[in-house]
Amino acid sequence: MSIIQRIRDKAAWVLSIFIGVALLGFLVQDAFVGKSGRGLFGGNATTVGVVNGKKLEVADFEKKIKQAEDQYQSMGYPMNDMMRQNVREQTWNQFISETTIEEEVDKLGIAVSSKELDDMLFGPNAPEDFRKQFTNEQGVYDVNAAKNAIAQLRKQKNNSMADNFNNVYLPALVNNRLHEKFLSLLGNTSYFPKWMLEKMNSDNSSMAAVSYVHVPYTTIPDSTVKVSDEEITNYVSKHKEEFKQEESRSIAYVTFDASPSSADTADLRNKLESLKKEFAATPEADINAFLVRNGTQSNFTDAYYSKTVIQVPNKDSVMALPKGGIYGPYLDGGSLTIAKKIDEKTLPDSVRVRHILIATDDPRSGQHILDDSIAKKRIDSIEVAIKSGARFDSLAKKLSDDKNTQDGGSAVKGGDLGYFAANTMAKAFNDFSFNGKVGERKVVKTEFGYHYIEIMDQKNFNPAYKIAYLAKPIIASQETDDKASGQASQFASESRNAKSFDEKVKKGNYNKLLATDIKPNDMNIPALGSSRQLVKWVYDAAVGDVSEMFTIDSKYAVVMLTEINKEGIMSPAKARPLIEYIIRNQKKAEQIKKKIGTPASLEAVATTTNQQVSKTDSLSFARPFFLNAGQEGKIGGYVFNPAVKGKISSPVAGNGGVYVLRTENVYAKQNEAGNIEQQRMALIQNQKSSAARGVVEASLKKAATVKDNRSKIF
Repeated sequence: MSIIQRIRDKAAWVLSIFIGVALLGFLVQDAFVGKSGRGLFGGNATTVGVVNGKKLEVADFEKKIKQAEDQYQSMGYPMNDMMRQNVREQTWNQFISETTIEEEVDKLGIAVSSKELDDMLFGPNAPEDFRKQFTNEQGVYDVNAAKNAIAQLRKQKNNSMADNFNNVYLPALVNNRLHEKFLSLLGNTSYFPKWMLEKMNSDNSSMAAVSYVHVPYTTIPDSTVKVSDEEITNYVSKHKEEFKQEESRSIAYVTFDASPSSADTADLRNKLESLKKEFAATPEADINAFLVRNGTQSNFTDAYYSKTVIQVPNKDSVMALPKGGIYGPYLDGGSLTIAKKIDEKTLPDSVRVRHILIATDDPRSGQHILDDSIAKKRIDSIEVAIKSGARFDSLAKKLSDDKNTQDGGSAVKGGDLGYFAANTMAKAFNDFSFNGKVGERKVVKTEFGYHYIEIMDQKNFNPAYKIAYLAKPIIASQETDDKASGQASQFASESRNAKSFDEKVKKGNYNKLLATDIKPNDMNIPALGSSRQLVKWVYDAAVGDVSEMFTIDSKYAVVMLTEINKEGIMSPAKARPLIEYIIRNQKKAEQIKKKIGTPASLEAVATTTNQQVSKTDSLSFARPFFLNAGQEGKIGGYVFNPAVKGKISSPVAGNGGVYVLRTENVYAKQNEAGNIEQQRMALIQNQKSSAARGVVEASLKKAATVKDNRSKIF
């Protein structure tokens, strides 16, 4: 692998860290979604969004997404619909984070000079993974090698790897440093006074003995206390910040299953049964052709795998087969499978080899390095030299082209690759390493070039198996699909409004399902499935509209829009479930207080309310917990007021009921908090770690003007 390739791979690491660090949890709420044109699909919009006047155009957005997807794929992440949606969200959030923080960075004059960038790359604190690429055999970071490699990359034009380094890796590194400086500046404003900590420790060590009567709100039935819409509205208006909402939609829907039926499964099983005899008779050399001809899901892998590596259903039965034996069909995930045992042999589970590589090609980049004939002559000369007494490790250090892998390459280690598991190397390399004997040497040709290999050790010999699988997915037949789509189509045609939708559900005894909190940019509706087109329909519909049939995964769905929630303050109807019990308890508290009146004694209150006098000797100021009532911060605050000690309180409303109390005594338990200065420094450090996020979320996000057009375009 070339130096350029390694650095390109490392860009994924930097981008990933940059996204995580720079965002700092800066999750931006979806905003501004209209019902007008759909950009690429229906309008002329080319602007994905605007943050504080800075535009993000579609082309730039798509480019950033593609770069991020490439980076994630290079790290082995599958790029499915869910992952793509996450990448889109990350890219959008990153744009907002960069824009808002960079504005503050510019105002403060924070910058990264070219000298500082060089220090970041070549100084003593260079990124660890970057350092590894240029660490020599003595374990020392070779700065000159790193500088030469970077100089090459900076000079190259029209090269995807150089472009990735110059336009992704370096900008991400610089942005990350700018953000670090800004957040460090914020963190260093943290301060925690000693007197405040001493007061906290004193309060937290306070305990009380208190007698009380607790009258639960449950003593008054909910049905007797009504809460009006006006009361809900008034409560919301006084607590607007608590009831802000994003734009969202809610739907009701009915699904029609188009997944494979039992008849479809039986039909596939019969087809596979009819292929067993031919599969058994097919020679190993012709197995791939047989599998392709019969529409299998995967090709035959010409390799041996140990029992621990093979993870398929019924593997014990498959391994117990004689050579050439057939097992199945059996269910494996969503497929029916027939397994054929090709061969079995005893092999090590790991080997250690050393090699010398004369490279001819780089399969990753497609770059041709050296003519085959020249490479073959060189490796033959190396073989002759070693057989004549030359040291293998010395020649590897001088002549091997394996110098540029992630850990510095095997050349600097005398060609030693260490231990590796089966089937992790090129096939020819793997076959010799695992089938040969310790001490054996051989020239082997792979797609990388010519290797001169010596087997140094082999460990843990166990049975290994070569198995071919004829696997076919269980899919719905046309008949099954037509039946489901026909039912869905009929339901949709007979349900053109909310009334007819509900009547059809009731008449047909269908299962009416609900989905709420659907956002404008969602790609997926929980429990229903992935369908961007359906989300777009939802945002173009009016309440009560019923959709045509939508195909979602292995089902058809007919959807009715039931609710539109606009960005802003919740409606009384939506807020009611969150508020009603609070207002109801407030009303109950007034009734209980009126019933208690002016208490003469706790015993009188207990008699009036049909409760009992309770007592606790260890009520904590830090956690004022009352038996059978739970934690009551407001009540605890009353108890520890020095002015009320020994007095009967007026009725006090808490979370779970109304209390009448008498504080008997207040005392302090032993304070085990430890050294005050250590506590203070720990609190300051905690403030530093959370200050940046707090400032970004509470200040920059709140102050930013964000216009999100994504739902109109994608």
